[in-house]
Amino acid sequence: MTEPRLTALVEASSLIRRASANGDFAAILRKGDPERGSLIIVVRSKGDYVAVLERALGVDGIYRWERTGPKESDSSQNLADFLNRRAGFDPDLWLIELDIAQAERFIAETTSSG
Repeated sequence: MTEPRLTALVEASSLIRRASANGDFAAILRKGDPERGSLIIVVRSKGDYVAVLERALGVDGIYRWERTGPKESDSSQNLADFLNRRAGFDPDLWLIELDIAQAERFIAETTSSG
């Protein structure tokens, strides 16, 4: 059985508040379904692309954040293509961009906490 999860709107708002509380930048690039939408976070540091995180359902029925998308060294066009493909595939998708001073720490905390 799947564990209950926060709605997409609540989780997106939480991510934005978390970044803002640390003095970092956060923006919603695309709003999806407020209840059931998928979430993707584009993580940047000082404007440079670092990673894409996606909330995914694990085989154990628990939602976790996982690294997906292009590698850090890929071009910005590869990132744009990836995000466009995902948005075309899932009309309920939320895209959130965070520009964070301590990006790797944020990623480690987010992916370990689910």
